[in-house]
Amino acid sequence: MSKFWSKVVHGLTPYTPGEQVQMPGLVKLNTNENPYGPSPRAIAAMHEAAGDGLRKYSDPSNAALKDAVARRFGLTRGQVFVGNSSDEVLAHTFHALLKHDLPLLAPDISYSFYPTYCSLYGIDCVQVPLNERFEIDIAGYEQPCGAIILANPNAPTGIALTLAQIEALVKAHPQQVVVIDEAYVDFGAQSAAALLDRYDNLLVIQTLSKSRSLAGLRVGFAVGHPDLIAGLERVKNSFNCYPLGQVQQAGAVAALDDVAYTEQTSQAIIASRAWLSAQMQALGFEVLPSHANFIFTRHPQRDGAQLAKALRERAILVRHFTAPRIDQFLRISIGTDQECSKLVDALKAILS
Repeated sequence: MSKFWSKVVHGLTPYTPGEQVQMPGLVKLNTNENPYGPSPRAIAAMHEAAGDGLRKYSDPSNAALKDAVARRFGLTRGQVFVGNSSDEVLAHTFHALLKHDLPLLAPDISYSFYPTYCSLYGIDCVQVPLNERFEIDIAGYEQPCGAIILANPNAPTGIALTLAQIEALVKAHPQQVVVIDEAYVDFGAQSAAALLDRYDNLLVIQTLSKSRSLAGLRVGFAVGHPDLIAGLERVKNSFNCYPLGQVQQAGAVAALDDVAYTEQTSQAIIASRAWLSAQMQALGFEVLPSHANFIFTRHPQRDGAQLAKALRERAILVRHFTAPRIDQFLRISIGTDQECSKLVDALKAILS
């Protein structure tokens, strides 16, 4: 604490990211990083961009990157916003679109950055409980609100809503912005971007960190009605006109255009997820149905914190949560087949 801090800073509880541990032989399954490298086309594009041109400012309009996103979804440049990670895009979204007289609605178990943004921007939030199966209950959002935000698939559960469920929610709230945060959508869920031509109150946010293996590049984007995008641009240009450098933009464009590579690696992760889920269930774990690049699991007879500790002692990192209702769960990122096998072998030894 400091006497120089503002009242806002005194009241903040910052988001806690997953550990980035350096350890020999580490099997790192705690931060949902893609086990496969970025598209070779993205690597080549970044090498080409890392030249003398870096002495100049990058394009503040991010035109080439917006066009790449637009190509991916069949949109126009005016329907695309880009930022330095989807977290920054989310921050601008909270600031520009989600602060209203009535409260924001969000799930009680979801991405834990949402409450942090609410605190930072002074947004009143009502957390709608997940049902007993840890699913988002659409009926719970049938109440007055200023806006709605949902992660789909949800995190940390991995459970996805159908496109029909999302459309019903968007349709039921025509005067409120509905934000769908799709960090993990490419691992088996349906993107709500397919609804954008019908609803002007829908904003869809994605990242290049997961399915495109570019967590270290920090690029995210939003797609929606031009009026929503204009609001985000007003905030961004009042904060930082150059959030994305030339290397970031070049790598992101190439990664977005390499659709075949993204599909190939995503399908490999989906196959590994199915194998790991079956192995975990055979060991007595409950595994929630996942459409993400991780599973959310607990053992009915073993403490979650102790399991995480025992795995760490074997140089395997997973994520343990302490929040009510999920304090016995582990979130386990899908690694390579070899990493998944090491995890299963370690759990067999621990359980025996």
